[in-house]
Order: sequence, then structure tokens, then C-alpha cells
Amino acid sequence: MLLVGVISAAWGVVWAEPASDASGRVALVLDIEGPIGPATSDYVVRGLDAAAERDAEVVVLRMDTPGGLDTSMRDIIRAILSSSVPVVSYVAPSGARAASAGTYISYASHVAAMAPGTNLGAATPVQIGAPGTPSPAPTDDKQGDGRPADGKQGDDGGKNGTDGSDPARPPGLSDKAVNDAIGYIRSLAQLRGRNVEWAEKAVREAASLAADDALETNVIDLVAADMDALLAALDGREVVVQGQNRRLQTSGIAIERLEADWRTRVLAVLTNPNVAYILMLVGIYGLLFEFYSPGLVGPGVIGAICLLLAFYAFHVLPVSYAGLALLLLGIGLIVAETVTPSFGVLGLGGIAAFVIGSVMLMDTDVPGFAIAWELIGVTAFVAAVTLLALLMALMRARGRPVVAGAEQMIGGIGTVLDWSDEEGHVRIHGEIWRALSDRPMEPGAVVRVAAMDGLTLHVAPTESSTPVPTGGM
Repeated sequence: MLLVGVISAAWGVVWAEPASDASGRVALVLDIEGPIGPATSDYVVRGLDAAAERDAEVVVLRMDTPGGLDTSMRDIIRAILSSSVPVVSYVAPSGARAASAGTYISYASHVAAMAPGTNLGAATPVQIGAPGTPSPAPTDDKQGDGRPADGKQGDDGGKNGTDGSDPARPPGLSDKAVNDAIGYIRSLAQLRGRNVEWAEKAVREAASLAADDALETNVIDLVAADMDALLAALDGREVVVQGQNRRLQTSGIAIERLEADWRTRVLAVLTNPNVAYILMLVGIYGLLFEFYSPGLVGPGVIGAICLLLAFYAFHVLPVSYAGLALLLLGIGLIVAETVTPSFGVLGLGGIAAFVIGSVMLMDTDVPGFAIAWELIGVTAFVAAVTLLALLMALMRARGRPVVAGAEQMIGGIGTVLDWSDEEGHVRIHGEIWRALSDRPMEPGAVVRVAAMDGLTLHVAPTESSTPVPTGGM
């Protein structure tokens, strides 16, 4: 009977778990904190997939972000638009913000909510080409095409300066980026039935709104002080999920926070521009040490691993290949200075290229995705000090007498061991060498090396060439 009871209990547990999952009585909370990058998008996309597998009632994206990378933001929005679970963006806690990319995510969500004391907006794209490119002037247009609301082109009636005025400026990179962002956020606003005009204003003029103002202008759907208040306000609300109406039932459901796993944490570390920068430097110098001292193995293995990790990080980060090329050129010139000394010319040029390339490496102005000036400065300072120490060592070495090689033999003093006609053998520096001379020599005579031809010395007698006893009885 005991065995039957255990089997029955186990059978009940097996069937109870699917029933609990099928009820979907859980609100899954994903936290988006700090800059939005590849790690954040991976975390959110996998979180939405997990919510769909568990048939969760709702997913809440609790946001406090200054913005992030455009590619990562679009990955998150694509996952929201294709999600089978309603997604609620919630700017919280008080004092939080959903700037730039966070505003787009709020507009894409099925329900947009904010806590009191929060704000969103300032959605103008910042990685829009070279510095100094003029941006479009603010307008009051509602068409999204850059024209004023009355549809006129300007004082010249759209004749592009035929009346003597300046011709219209052709669109630049910044215009294209801004217009693309405007079209994107307008489409999201139209999809969710929210304020289209303010969405465009947030992009074109970097406008921002507080929570109550956003609710009043139909930018968001509700204001809630905390998570419990949010779920209470969501209960009974109808949303459209994949083309079908769905009524939310959030009263009394469990709240479960989905923590970032080890994969997300590792990805967040690797995609930190400062970490990727350090990995690249460690990888390059590790391989160089291995090439200079073959057989150490350790520097080569560590360098190869670090370099591959850096390449992966650069693959998902907005890297400027011109900056990367300058950085590698700088390192190459510094190494070349150590191999072929040029009295600092190659080294100084390498340091300059290294610093410029480091500054240009990240092709974005998004907060949190730039290499720290302190790190660039410290790295450049260490390279400069190393180069200076190398140059000083080379200058000191030039003043020292030669102690090895053919140059050291010229002028050396030796003793004749034996001689026949114009050749014989001499002892110099404790070594026996074959020697030639156009003068006859006596064993024990002191000679000076005048030249060297392969392994044969050309010698001449010194002023005092008195034979020196070579030993014996």
C-alpha cells in the first residue's frame, strides 16, 4: 500500500506541474538597467522565449536606462513585436528614466507604464556620422517628411534658390539617421495607438516627458507606484497580441523575477568596450612575446585566447575599422622601433597612431559604449615610458666598447704562436686564429689585428714586437 501511495503521489506531481504552467498565473519581470547593448538584448530575447514556453500571463520590462546601441534596441523590439506573451514596459523605480532606446522600447510594448518621478524621451540618434554634421532644424511638421505643417517648402516656394536665396541643403548622414528614427518610432506609435506627434518630437527635438505628462498626452498607458499597483491596474485591460485581442488577468498572480544567468554576465563583461580593448592589447603583446621567445607557450596561448575574445566583442560592438587599423599600426610602429631603432621617430609615430586609433575605435557616442580616456592615457603613458627607456638603453649601449663580433677583434692584441713565410697562428682573447701578414714574424712576437677576413686575421707587428716567452724549459 505504501508503494501504491508513493506512485500515486508522484503521478499527481507530474500532472500538477503542467497544469500549473498551463494556467500561466505568473508575471515574469526582466530588469533592463544601464546602457542597452548586446548582453541586454540577449537577456531580453531569451527571457521572452522563456515566458512563451511557460505561457506566462505577462512580461514586465522594468527599465532604467540612458539608451543604448541601435542594433540591440531593434533586436529587443523585434522580440517584443513577435512575442506571444503581452509585454509591459515599466519605467521604475522613482528617479529612473527610459531615454533614447528606452523610449522606443516603451512605444513598442503592448502596455507602457511609468512610476511617479520618472521620465522618458530624448530619442534623437547620436551615432549619426562625423562630428560637425549639421542636424535638421526643429519643425512643427506632422507628416514626418521634414516639411512644415502647412506643406510649404519655404519662402522660395520650393524653387531651390531660383530667386537668389541659398539653395536647399542636400540631406546628410544625420538627416538620414534622424528621418529613419522618426519613421521607426512613428510606426511603433501607430501600431500601439499612442501619441505619434510627440514620438516624432522626441526624436527631432530630443523632447522629454515626466510620468504624469506622458500619461496626459497619451504617450504611456498608465502610472503605477510599484509592481503591485501596476498588476492591479493591468487586470482586465485588453491588448492586441499577434493580431488577437487578449484580456489580461493579473489580479493576485505571482511575480517572478528572471535573473541574468552566467551567459548574460559573461557577455556583459566581454562586450564592455574597455574590457575588449584590454583583451586586444593583451592578445597582441602575448603573441609578440611568444614570437620573441619561442617555446614559452604560455604567452602565445593566453594571447591567442584574448585576441579571439576581443574579436568577438568587436564583432557585436560598433567598431570603427579606421580606428582599429590606426591602433594596430601604432603597435606595429612601436614594435618596429625596438627592432630597427630610428632614434624615436617610429616610436613617437606609433604612440600617436595608437592614441588616435584608441579614441576612434568605438564608432558611437552612446553612454557606456566608449573607451575610458583614463585607460587610453595610462596605456599610452606606459608605451611612451617603455619606448623612452629603450632609447636611453640604446644610447648608453652606443657609448660602450664593443665586446663581441668582428668589430671587437679589430685592433686586438695577440701573440704569435708559430710562423712560416707570410702566415701562421696567433693567440688572441684566449683563442687561436690563423693569421696572415706581409712581414716575417717570430714566435712570441706581439701583433695587432688590422683586418678580418672570415676566420683569418690580418695582423701587423706592434711598436714593441719583442718576442714574449711562450713557456717551457
